[in-house]
Amino acid sequence: MNVTLAVKQYVTKMIENSGPGMKVLLMDRETTSIVSVVYTQSEILQKEVYLFERIDSKNRDNMKHLKAICFLRPTKENVEQLIQELRRPKYSVYFIYFSNVISKSEIKALAEADEQEVVAEVQEFYGDFIAVNPHLFSLNLQGVARGRSWESSMLSRCTHGLTSVLLALKKCPMIRYQLSSDMAKRLGESVKQIITKEYELFDFRKTEVPPVLLILDRSDDAITPLLNQWTYQAMVHELLGLNNNRIDLSRVPGISKDLREVVLSADNDEFYANNLYLNFGEIGTNIKNLMEDFQKKKPKGQQKLESISDMKAFVENYPQFKKMSGTVSKHVTVVGELSRLVSERRLMEVSEVEQELACQNDHSSAQQKVRRLLQNPRVTELDAVRLVMLYALRYERHSSSILPALMDELSKRGVSERHRRGVENVYTQHQPLLNDTLDQLIKGRLKDSQFPYLGASSLRDRPQDIIVFIIGGATFEEALSVYNLNRSSPGVRIVLGGSSIHNTNSFLEEVMSATGHSSDRPAGTGRHSNRN
Repeated sequence: MNVTLAVKQYVTKMIENSGPGMKVLLMDRETTSIVSVVYTQSEILQKEVYLFERIDSKNRDNMKHLKAICFLRPTKENVEQLIQELRRPKYSVYFIYFSNVISKSEIKALAEADEQEVVAEVQEFYGDFIAVNPHLFSLNLQGVARGRSWESSMLSRCTHGLTSVLLALKKCPMIRYQLSSDMAKRLGESVKQIITKEYELFDFRKTEVPPVLLILDRSDDAITPLLNQWTYQAMVHELLGLNNNRIDLSRVPGISKDLREVVLSADNDEFYANNLYLNFGEIGTNIKNLMEDFQKKKPKGQQKLESISDMKAFVENYPQFKKMSGTVSKHVTVVGELSRLVSERRLMEVSEVEQELACQNDHSSAQQKVRRLLQNPRVTELDAVRLVMLYALRYERHSSSILPALMDELSKRGVSERHRRGVENVYTQHQPLLNDTLDQLIKGRLKDSQFPYLGASSLRDRPQDIIVFIIGGATFEEALSVYNLNRSSPGVRIVLGGSSIHNTNSFLEEVMSATGHSSDRPAGTGRHSNRN
């Protein structure tokens, strides 16, 4: 099960179906993101796609010498825009692909609009999700809940996105859900309804052991999104912000023009593919080794590479190296900025206390260390809020809890009342982490009383193919757990998805949205913070 490969094969098939000749790729806002994370522009250019346009653009020229490949979500807005397009076609022929199931009535409306008979093909290609990693997908949705209920329209979008994943992977699963979450049950029922209705779409190979779709709720584990993670991919998202595999580095001090926005894609970047799950220390060592290998080829001007600063200086002093090794210079820049932020925000100290709060049970030590960090001016408001939230999750009901005093410390720092209420409103029921849940599922020990099946059937054998979806967002730490379980569990294949992929800031926004507070961010949350 590889979601990246599934979407990439769809895009490849679209281009191949259109035949030889110059082409334009016509997309909407969401399908533009879906395509961009699996294919680089240079790769698509090699397949004779020379123009990329949005269906909602009002300034497109007539180009009858081009074929149009349309990849669109089957929304009412897109269908209406496509109808208008077909009534006054700008291109010679149209190959139309929808990212999900489209109704027969809408197909009929498109056919009636095609008076000039320019449509060569209409198909459904089920790529209605962002394939972040081969085993990780996102729907890029923020604010899916109001309290513990679905936000209007979000249930439908999650249903269609999750169903698209199942169709793309050709899986017709048994569904299990988190009993404590009504949202999980409703999503499971909604997905099951579509599976039953569109059963003939599932061109899957029957296996002795059917796949399992496990639907969880972020409230099952509110601690994980609040912890700093030290693997490369997770650190980049937490400190710089990963948005559809892109990082905005435009505000990094002294950044060069060609590095103001960089792309991190395991498909097209061998160094990133080999290092995204490694820890920060290993990444720095690996970059250093690459650069030292290059230095060996230069008999003059060698210099020691003892620190990230040395590496950055080396790149700046050797334009030829920069030209030949753009990938390396990109990662030196990214790791250099991570290193600067770790030092500036005292994140080594903060992370040590976070881990103590999450994994140990020493209240006396924890409260002293949290209070000391809150009084440190180098600790940002975001990190301060996160520490107090972690403390509240672990020790709010402790007989010696100092939560009111910590809230006062936040007030003294000028943290908004909205975020201090957020500390009290954050989910307080902490159940087993995803790694433990999946371990129990793989071993056939996951309790039906906590994670029941939809319908009368249940799985007697241990599952082999597992698709997990977390309402309220997944994290890169959980993606790492899935990656490790895939490696350590022969015969088991797991794919993880979420309504979004969280860093701390996006998780806080999700909590604020669910509890009815405004979406303004606290000051000092990091220049590069953004949603995925």
